[in-house]
Amino acid sequence: MISYFLNKTFYALLTLFGVVTVIFFLFNVLPGDPAQMMLGQNENSEQLAIVKAKYGFDKPVSAQYFYYLNDLSPISFHSNTETDYTYLREGKYSAISLFTIGNTTTALKFPYLRESFTKQGKKVSHVLAETLPNTFVLAVSAITIALFLGMLLGVLSALQKDTVIDKTIQILSTLGMSVPSFFSAILFAWLFGFVLHNYTNLEMTGSLYELDDFGEAMHIQWKNLLLPAIVLGIRPLAVVIQLMRNSLLEVFNQDYIRTARAKGLSEFQIIKKHAIKNALNPVVTAVSGWFASMLAGAVFVEYIFGWNGLGKEIVNALNTLDLPVIMGSVLIIALLFVIINIFVDIIYTWLDPKVKLE
Repeated sequence: MISYFLNKTFYALLTLFGVVTVIFFLFNVLPGDPAQMMLGQNENSEQLAIVKAKYGFDKPVSAQYFYYLNDLSPISFHSNTETDYTYLREGKYSAISLFTIGNTTTALKFPYLRESFTKQGKKVSHVLAETLPNTFVLAVSAITIALFLGMLLGVLSALQKDTVIDKTIQILSTLGMSVPSFFSAILFAWLFGFVLHNYTNLEMTGSLYELDDFGEAMHIQWKNLLLPAIVLGIRPLAVVIQLMRNSLLEVFNQDYIRTARAKGLSEFQIIKKHAIKNALNPVVTAVSGWFASMLAGAVFVEYIFGWNGLGKEIVNALNTLDLPVIMGSVLIIALLFVIINIFVDIIYTWLDPKVKLE
């Protein structure tokens, strides 16, 4: 078990290093000066020089790459010269000094994702901390709907193979996979948030937290979660239905299912104790992938419904060329994919004893 986790951790770090390298050089070959992006129309030569020195934009790309790795690394190296970018300034790093050799201090700190260009020096970590929980709630709600209804309809479709019920479920699931998310979002928002508003009491747009009528306090609005969660769950729901049906039909042909039937077990007991667990592997794979994608940011759904999540924040950052927010979001997305994949491997061993960690 220990060697497994060490192996996974090594490959996870290697993957993240590759992601960091790609996004750094990708955004550093874009036209435009980051310092000018930060200052906007207020720039002048003096301010431009100050910002470039503060953020290391006046250094060669290779030095900037080292600075970026140094910012992200938990164990980092810092100059004791106040004019240097890596100086341990208060408020920039929350670091614990380990030891000092010459003019360089080695410190232990949280990864520093830098500051937003457009939010008046607000740290990217704070921006992500405000938006990622909303996306997490939305993703969990959507995947729960997809998993519960998908397994239920998948089992029903398998049990009613080639009947009208089965064909109807297959048509609906195919339609669910075919319709783009942005179209579903617009349709649901218009139909349930506008046309049927008097009956549903749902709004076309809204986030998890909203100001009260007096503009003084934030309150949770759970009803705003319903429409985006359903829309976001439509496509994974369709995938789960198809996978559950096909996997169950395959499991039903196995010898141990025939043996269970020969022993006189009811169909419900066979499905509950034998078939479901063995049919879940492809479902877990699909669900984990969809969940990671949702956490990566349901861009269209969040933007259309006005949901203040990671996806909407990425769109806003792209519109304003807020590079630190974009780069920080991509890194968080990569980290989430890595973590979820490790958990999926562990779940496999519980679902199927034949799958070994090694």
